[in-house]
Amino acid sequence: MATMLVTGAFGYSGRHVAERLLAAGHRVRTLTRSTGRAHPFGDAVEVFPLDFERPASLREALDGVDVFVNTYWVRFTRAGFSHAEAVRNTRLLFQAAQEAGVGRVVHVSITNPSLDSPYSYFRGKAELEEALVATGLPHTILRPAVLFGGADILLNNIAWMLRTLPIIGIFGDGRYELQPIHVADFADLIVEEAGGSGARVVDAIGPETYAYADLVRLVGRLIGCDRRQLRVPRWVGLTTATVMGWWLRDVVLTGPEIDALMDGLLATDGPPTGSTRLSEWVSAHADTLGARYAHELDRRRDRKTAYA
Repeated sequence: MATMLVTGAFGYSGRHVAERLLAAGHRVRTLTRSTGRAHPFGDAVEVFPLDFERPASLREALDGVDVFVNTYWVRFTRAGFSHAEAVRNTRLLFQAAQEAGVGRVVHVSITNPSLDSPYSYFRGKAELEEALVATGLPHTILRPAVLFGGADILLNNIAWMLRTLPIIGIFGDGRYELQPIHVADFADLIVEEAGGSGARVVDAIGPETYAYADLVRLVGRLIGCDRRQLRVPRWVGLTTATVMGWWLRDVVLTGPEIDALMDGLLATDGPPTGSTRLSEWVSAHADTLGARYAHELDRRRDRKTAYA
């Protein structure tokens, strides 16, 4: 039996990871700012406050930990959180893990990170990969593209828009690719890598690769809302997303997210590491997928931080 610490064990992917670790008989801890958040684990998960203003408390949480699973990050820069702040905070987590003598780190990054990236998301992830390597701790860096399944944002809200709007705008030619991985497959991969050794980097991608326009068309057909696609310039798509954000009181898409998608940064040449086919999963969940809009900012207000 090992002691595992998962950031955001009450969140999206973290909850799946915690479930698997507990089922395998491990002791599980979490660092979270949502210490009072409802969760299904009862007293089985030991809860520590995620307080970056008190680095000593991070070290205390990591003392005696065999494997540290880090999913902490923020999706976009906005008042109250930013990629730069997330980089600073994650460096504090790595430092605490190093000082506590953690045996292994499994860290969630992103496909195609680069120190030269024009996007702070991908640049920040590259900086953190370097920072983790510099600690000298045994580790696995996982590079997921897009997660789907359960309470995901992207796929659910594509389906919601297909159910809500008469026409769907597609940025540019729509041929840029992405490789979604099911959240359960991703959690299985994290648990597998928690038992590994040495240092390695793994692309966390599913078995199917889609051009964005084809993905939208597939989802529409499977949920019974096969809408006409309208090719639009980036600025039109961003303006539409911004207006919808005002209406929904949320951030639907940001300019950098659109640009990174159109640059093909959510696909790689690596072999698939997940087995769940998105097409089969959507077909099995066609009645409920997109029935309600998944509100990103409401989730952030609930948990006060973000996780993969």
